[in-house]
Amino acid sequence: MTSCKSVATPLSTSLKLSIASGTLYYDPTRYRQIIGALRYLNFTRPDICYAVNKVCQFMHAPTEDHWSAVKRILRYLQDTASYGLHITRDSSLSLHGFTDADWAGSIDDRKSTSGYLVYLGATPISWKSGKQHTVARSSTEAEYKALADGTAEILWIRSLLSELHFPSSSMTTLWCDNLGVTFLSLNPVFHACIKHVEIDYHFVQDHVAKQEIQVRFISLKDQLADVLTKPLPPFLFALF
Repeated sequence: MTSCKSVATPLSTSLKLSIASGTLYYDPTRYRQIIGALRYLNFTRPDICYAVNKVCQFMHAPTEDHWSAVKRILRYLQDTASYGLHITRDSSLSLHGFTDADWAGSIDDRKSTSGYLVYLGATPISWKSGKQHTVARSSTEAEYKALADGTAEILWIRSLLSELHFPSSSMTTLWCDNLGVTFLSLNPVFHACIKHVEIDYHFVQDHVAKQEIQVRFISLKDQLADVLTKPLPPFLFALF
């Protein structure tokens, strides 16, 4: 596919992939081999993280539609082969992160997709896109699960930096585009309406109380982690 026609995004916003979409692909081994290579590329290309995670969900029985989605990722990469992470000097080396969730986005089981993106100064150093293990009963629950995942990653990075004799003295800011979740992280009163997210709630709230992290609201148009939770139109994808 070295001479294929390029595309602006790794996944189409109109394509809704599911287990049953399309007929079975004739060579599943080939499908899995390319997915393995794409997962390796994921280490330096957060822009394909969501797309690769999506096609990974069908490796047990890939179909022609899934194979077309994989080829679209290759068409996107053909035009962006020079892209990569640029670690530059920056006046600030403070940690900050973005968390987001796409509530009930999976057609097959209605599980949500979480995503987080962590920066050290101006450089992204950690990211993840993945389907949540349980079905969220509300968008608040889905967003809070993503926030808890981002918090756990931030705490691990803070610990690592401390071991490298570069402790983070200030609180780490996590940006979330759900106003309700932002308020919940600061509210010591646990509401009965979110009882089903009690563990994640207390985990995040405990570290907010310890002043290790702070959760701040960010507008959806500035939410960089959105690129890790759903297919985006070309303009938004390029912007994020």
